[in-house]
Amino acid sequence: MAVAAWRAWIAPASSLRTAGLILFVVQLALNFAWSFIFFREHAIGLALVEVMVLWAAICATTLVFSRFVPEAAWLMAPYLAWVTFASILNGAFWQLN
Repeated sequence: MAVAAWRAWIAPASSLRTAGLILFVVQLALNFAWSFIFFREHAIGLALVEVMVLWAAICATTLVFSRFVPEAAWLMAPYLAWVTFASILNGAFWQLN
């Protein structure tokens, strides 16, 4: 994630770069919020909704990155896979509880 953001940061200035970096910060904040909601507050249902928003934000960030720095988009792929796995686990915990 950090390398992807760095690759986007050093790209030539453009509206896509600005949008991509804003989306990156948004998804980073959502990532923090999910950890807080799930682990600190133990609000599994709310965390499930939040992680779906996080997943969409990561997809949007990756899509925007792909339009101006394809390598940065590929660097986001493992993170997207991890959040997909965490979403499935979150859903399973919610269903079991």
